[in-house]
Amino acid sequence: MIAMLGHRGPDGYGFYRDERIGLAHARLSIVGLAGGFQPIHNEERTLWISFNGEIFNHVELRRDLEARGHRFYTQTDTEVIVHAFEEYGPACWSKLNGQFAIALWDNRRRELWLVRDRLGILPLFYARRGDHLVFASEAKALFGGGRVQPEFDPARLAQVFSHWSAAPHGSVFARVDSVPAGTAIRVDSTLALHVDRYWQPDFTADPALARLSLDEAADRLEEKLTDAIRLRLRADVPVGVYISGGLDSSVIAALARKLDTTHMHSFGVRFTDAGFDETPQQRLVAGHLGTEHHDILCGPADIQAALPDVVRHGEAPLVRTAPAPLFLLSRLVRERGIRVVLSGEGADEWLAGYDIFKEDKVRRFWARQPGSKARPKLLGRIHPFAAVNGQKDSPLWQAFFKRGMMETDDPFYAHRTRWRNTAWSQRLLSADVQAAADDAAFEARVADVLPAGWRGWSPLARSQWAEISSFMTPYLLSAQGDRVAMANSIEVRYPFLDPAVDDLCAALPDRVKMLGLRDKLALRRLAARHLPAEIGQRPKRPYRAPMTSALFGAGAPDYVHDLLSPEALARYGVADAAAVTALADKAHRQDGRMSGEREEMALVGMLTLQMLARYVHDELPQTLRRQCEALERADIHVLEDHAADGGMATVTTTLQPSAA
Repeated sequence: MIAMLGHRGPDGYGFYRDERIGLAHARLSIVGLAGGFQPIHNEERTLWISFNGEIFNHVELRRDLEARGHRFYTQTDTEVIVHAFEEYGPACWSKLNGQFAIALWDNRRRELWLVRDRLGILPLFYARRGDHLVFASEAKALFGGGRVQPEFDPARLAQVFSHWSAAPHGSVFARVDSVPAGTAIRVDSTLALHVDRYWQPDFTADPALARLSLDEAADRLEEKLTDAIRLRLRADVPVGVYISGGLDSSVIAALARKLDTTHMHSFGVRFTDAGFDETPQQRLVAGHLGTEHHDILCGPADIQAALPDVVRHGEAPLVRTAPAPLFLLSRLVRERGIRVVLSGEGADEWLAGYDIFKEDKVRRFWARQPGSKARPKLLGRIHPFAAVNGQKDSPLWQAFFKRGMMETDDPFYAHRTRWRNTAWSQRLLSADVQAAADDAAFEARVADVLPAGWRGWSPLARSQWAEISSFMTPYLLSAQGDRVAMANSIEVRYPFLDPAVDDLCAALPDRVKMLGLRDKLALRRLAARHLPAEIGQRPKRPYRAPMTSALFGAGAPDYVHDLLSPEALARYGVADAAAVTALADKAHRQDGRMSGEREEMALVGMLTLQMLARYVHDELPQTLRRQCEALERADIHVLEDHAADGGMATVTTTLQPSAA
């Protein structure tokens, strides 16, 4: 199992085993470089942990725990979790400021804890098979162990083709589940699961903040962000920054530069297609901050080359190619000798930067006078392309946004339009998968964790909650975050997802986040203090990458024809071969230039689904063999092994493979 996760931790492997459990860990050394091999234990060796991630407030927690009598044998943040659990029990999860997936074994109570951070930044999967429960950071490790077979779940697969991902508690694989964000699962000695949601977003407005001016809101935000960045610069290795050229990453880079005046590396993606490129803005920010900037120039051939690796690491179909350039960017980071980077993800969700929030506002305004001819024209201010040639006045354009417009109490009011548009792609799935499609199950699962007071939130707050719960956690932080970074052994840290930052943003009045159709006002006011005006005033430009224009037509790679051939479509049984072939032929005839984004998303989705099917059905055994061969050549740290006869053998030094 751990052999399949070598990319997540290339610096050595650790094992613990007793008569009830086996733990394994692949280490990426960032904090406590010496002596930090996992699994790690408490003084009495009654608690053992295998942990992926970082606890950013470990220094403060350690100081408190030492004052309470705890004694540490490493300098790692991992050991802090063990002692915090020993001191506070399950209440400790809420004390951790970090991004983490935790497996903690209590051998006195014979209980296992599987815990995931507040927003699900890091993944954690599990499956029960007979009298065994297996768990790992990625599903491929479950398959590598041999107890779990990689079979698609048709209903969850269909969810990807409407909601961009499977429901937050699951995966696209049958009977392979995910620990939800902000959740701790206790597995007792009978393998029964006891689920505790220890945190969820709360957008209840804080009356104490109601009268804040825009400058005061920017002051509060700067204070919390600066603290979050200071914590995330803690590492025993250099920390770099991503600079996209947009507002969010630029603010993070600027505040990080104030805290760290030493040599700082920054990284960005450029595109050969001018419609996606932000090179001038990236270089403006890097020059203004004085970072050593590195970038990649990404064209169709680069996306083609990276996409199969992205799918193998992501373990899910993709309806966009955007993760591919980020995979290449994280590889560049690794090549430059950097292991940790800061990113601006999360600002759009917590500070209302997406167009979906503006659409929600216009549609609610329109719903008050559904017969109005003027109100729907406001959508043209959100989507300027719609104002060209009078499209904003066309019946089709208005009908697209008017559908469901009166259902303003729906918690997913803002998102229905996006989901219905994406769901068009489900027609390319096989009849069996289409028959299993149950989009309501996805929404019910997300709605299950709606706080009791959500109806008292503002419409903007409801939309923000839906975006975080249904999109950011299950899709964005996975496909464009953890998976493409850890594929190259890179850790990405997100200051905008710091608990104190998020709690502040949730409590801020709407008017300092979005006023009219002007977005992220407090963040823009903050940016004006540290960045060129061109950056702080830039309209939101969503990160995207070329899709069918990079994959179809005369320059299509061989694997497109191979995977979408009638034979391959029939082999894996998840596609409607005739529908896929017709749309693919159209894309080739038009050199990848499709008439609408939903056709592009449908084709990318089917191509990547075929990639994933080939990987899990045909390529996995060879991959496992290669990974196990690599493990045999690696250093292995055996911490404790209870022999079958009840004795114990303990080895606490690094062993060479032959000795292990």
